[in-house]
Amino acid sequence: MDHMPNSPQKSGTTFFRTCFNGVNALSGVGILSIPYALAQGGWVSLVLLLLLAVICYYTGLLLQKCMDSNSLVKTYPDIGELAFGQKGRIIVATAMYLELYFAAINFLILEGDNMEKLFQKTEFNIAGLKIGGKQGFVLITSLVVLPTTWLRSLSMLAYMALGGVLASLILMIAVLWAAMFNGVGFHAKGIAFNWKGIPTAASLYAFCFSGHSVFPTIYNSMQNPTKFSKVLLYCFAVCTLNYAFMAVVGYLMYGQDIKSQITLNLPNGKLSTNIAIYTTLINPLMKYALIVMPISNAIEEWFQFSKFRLFSILIRTILVISTTVVALSVPFFAEVVALTGSLLSSSATMVLPCLCYLKITKTYKTLGFHSIACVLIVVIGVLIAIFGTYSSLRNIAESL
Repeated sequence: MDHMPNSPQKSGTTFFRTCFNGVNALSGVGILSIPYALAQGGWVSLVLLLLLAVICYYTGLLLQKCMDSNSLVKTYPDIGELAFGQKGRIIVATAMYLELYFAAINFLILEGDNMEKLFQKTEFNIAGLKIGGKQGFVLITSLVVLPTTWLRSLSMLAYMALGGVLASLILMIAVLWAAMFNGVGFHAKGIAFNWKGIPTAASLYAFCFSGHSVFPTIYNSMQNPTKFSKVLLYCFAVCTLNYAFMAVVGYLMYGQDIKSQITLNLPNGKLSTNIAIYTTLINPLMKYALIVMPISNAIEEWFQFSKFRLFSILIRTILVISTTVVALSVPFFAEVVALTGSLLSSSATMVLPCLCYLKITKTYKTLGFHSIACVLIVVIGVLIAIFGTYSSLRNIAESL
């Protein structure tokens, strides 16, 4: 935005609003599967949740340092280009767009699972073809979100998508209500540690803290960008407490019987359950178009179709169809979220920020705190990527 050269502050987002945007970027559907993640790794894996929160907060700060080194850097792919040229830009953009694509698939699976919980024993009969409840609901959801992806301006949707923070709060209250007043209670002991489940737990935890593709945008929108590190600290603190609380409450309620989304465990026909599920359902409907928009924009720019309205609609329709096909073929929420976390979130939130920072600032030439921390984080990120991806692909293969 234009401002006088002497003005002390540029117009932009206030500190509080930026914090809200940051928390919204970090609080997504991960909250549904966080109790399942804890059940996979056992109580000790809470340490892993905290460790990954600290790592992702630190790599968020590294992205800020990368942006401060060059005023032309505005987006995450820009950081990749500044560090490693065109190749770097392509790698970062690919990781970012794939993460968004997987998120869109997760949304559809989530809608199918939760609608089936609300309307049990529903079957669809289309032109003599019998379709199961979950598949039918996935198809209905994709038909509902399809027109929203055709919109050029998503300002109204962006406004509604801010409901992520509110949705998390309502969901937590509904789950607590089920425990305290719907006879569920906190009787499950859980297990202390499960070595086999650690890759899945780590992947799901990594998914919860993946807001890095949005951080540069948030940073550039700030009225006073020098306060970004403070914003990041508040956002991570709030979200980590939120996730840890939900994980502990859910695990105490259902122990090893916890399902991939806590909403699927809640008692049928209760008001608190219905509120939790409706809250869960509304969010993806609002966010789907926002999530696929950067992908469709990138494809349109790549093929230089952005001027042609019809091509734009066609590309967006193909995107919706392809995510629907994947959601119908691999309808396993926790496994797809874990795969997203291990394969993409670990790269975008751990490995790439460290590599870009080391290259841009030339820190790798000296042995100091930042260079050692970066190397350690890259190793952790690579381990999660290898073992997490292997275990989630194996789980998907077993479930098919």
